[in-house]
Amino acid sequence: MKTIAAICTLIPSLLLIACGTDETKEEPSDDLSGFTVTASQAESVKEHFVYRLASEKEQYTEGEEIEIYAELEYTGEEKSMEISHAASPFYFPIHEETRDYSVEYVMNEPLLTTRLVPGEPLRESYSGNGGYSGEDDDAYIEFVQSVMNNEFPPGYYTLSGYADFTAINTDNSSKHYTIPSQIDFKVVPKN
Repeated sequence: MKTIAAICTLIPSLLLIACGTDETKEEPSDDLSGFTVTASQAESVKEHFVYRLASEKEQYTEGEEIEIYAELEYTGEEKSMEISHAASPFYFPIHEETRDYSVEYVMNEPLLTTRLVPGEPLRESYSGNGGYSGEDDDAYIEFVQSVMNNEFPPGYYTLSGYADFTAINTDNSSKHYTIPSQIDFKVVPKN
């Protein structure tokens, strides 16, 4: 009898464990008061190159266009410096902290060249980007699609951008550079 009682208790327990739980991810709170923007603009210097990353504002309202840009400036003594890079030297990977979602920055990788002149920074605005797979959950896919359309949902965002390029010297020698910088900003819900 004890054996039957043990089996009757054990089998349902094993079934529950085997089936797992259908736990849905909790929606993030609209309360962003626990997050403080520390750097809406940042600058990094590596040898004769200055990389700047900036958000025009520390806080945006849901539905408002997010205005972020990156700049790369050559500060050396040559009249100009040629660099080679993918479709752009700028990458804008984003992480939303309340959901713990990361959105990678993808681009085509042809080999392009750009000539930088001292005092004339190369500037590019963020225009929305990202990717997902069919195996990602629906909430993440919806989030990434919004970011790709530059329609950021409410949240606290960190953008760990970088410039990635190769400098080509006049003697045809070259040196690869990856110059990182990080900014943050909030998107608050509409009232």
